[in-house]
Amino acid sequence: MNRDEILDFLNANPGCHLATIEGDQPRVRGMFMYRADEKGIVFHTGAFKALYSQLQQNNKIEVCFNSPDIQVRVAGTAEILTDEVLKKEILEARPWLKPLMGEQGENALIVFRVTGCMVSMWTMETNLERTTYLSL
Repeated sequence: MNRDEILDFLNANPGCHLATIEGDQPRVRGMFMYRADEKGIVFHTGAFKALYSQLQQNNKIEVCFNSPDIQVRVAGTAEILTDEVLKKEILEARPWLKPLMGEQGENALIVFRVTGCMVSMWTMETNLERTTYLSL
């Protein structure tokens, strides 16, 4: 896959698993990516969630996206964004977040972008091959 095909794949398969580190313990959770583009991969979480405190301690992450035929893993660095326009866009696109933000306040919505992305792909056909990485 080339860069555009990878971005298309990520956007077509936004359900993923994101790994962080807490101390010396890996932590993995299911996530729903907001979007992937030439600037990186955008996610959101809550300021009250363990994910946010883990990113503040160590911003290196890895995300795994799947379809029935392929697995795409992306390693990179999470950058907390303060873009209020993007926050409003996310809240409009995901109305189920609004009640939560109403309870917690709008500052509870944390938006982050994964940058410096290195991508590896896996299929049953390439299972025994050496893992290769390409820059997204």
